[in-house]
Amino acid sequence: MDIYFNWFLIAMAAIAAIVFVALFFVKAGYGVFFSSKWGPSISNRWGWVIMEAPVFIVMLYLWATSDRTDDVVRLIMFLMFQLHYFQRSFIFPLLFKGKSRMAISIMMCGVIFNTLNAVMQGGWLFYVSPADYYTSAWLTSPQFIIGTIVFFTGMFINLHSDHIIRNLRKPGDTKHYLPRGGMFRYVSSANYFGELLEWTGFAILTWSWAGVVFVWWTFANLAPRAHMIYNRYIDEFGEEFTRENRKRIIPFIY
Repeated sequence: MDIYFNWFLIAMAAIAAIVFVALFFVKAGYGVFFSSKWGPSISNRWGWVIMEAPVFIVMLYLWATSDRTDDVVRLIMFLMFQLHYFQRSFIFPLLFKGKSRMAISIMMCGVIFNTLNAVMQGGWLFYVSPADYYTSAWLTSPQFIIGTIVFFTGMFINLHSDHIIRNLRKPGDTKHYLPRGGMFRYVSSANYFGELLEWTGFAILTWSWAGVVFVWWTFANLAPRAHMIYNRYIDEFGEEFTRENRKRIIPFIY
């Protein structure tokens, strides 16, 4: 199984590289870049639920059907992963304002990736990793402590940045505004930075190649979109935006 799993990770990493390049030229049809050219669409709220829920469900299934359900260290990692996706699948969409839509084709791409990612993370934790890889001593290891701090720091930044974005407008207002405050002082896509930081923390605390591939996927998906949002802000706000010298997704770097 280890050989097949390793090839699976290599294939996923290679696909992420292709996606990374492609997304600099193609605007994925959701959010501010929604376009009817992507085909039929549904409510953005339901699109997010359908797109994100599979990773939560598949991860739950992989844990429940493994023989490691009583492994304390793996259980903590599992709960951290599920905490993010419970919020992303069932709480985040309920907070949406307006009547934006998501292309079904984009939603299905998300469903496929999220399912495969659950197989990556759940496969490693509950089936592929050596049974004694995560002993109780792991909870006091530098990897786990640092990774956990980074993970929850990223989660806080992500949630706080989403809150700022949701509250840019008052009811009935259709004007566009620059998000400010929090990590938006340093990057134009602070919510994306938070998510990237979150999964970097998860990769560290699990100390796994599966986690690293997920970080690569997160960057490959979000960095090109952050670049397009950055350019959109330049076009729309001009010097008001550029004089702040924000980066796109990683403070002081990119």
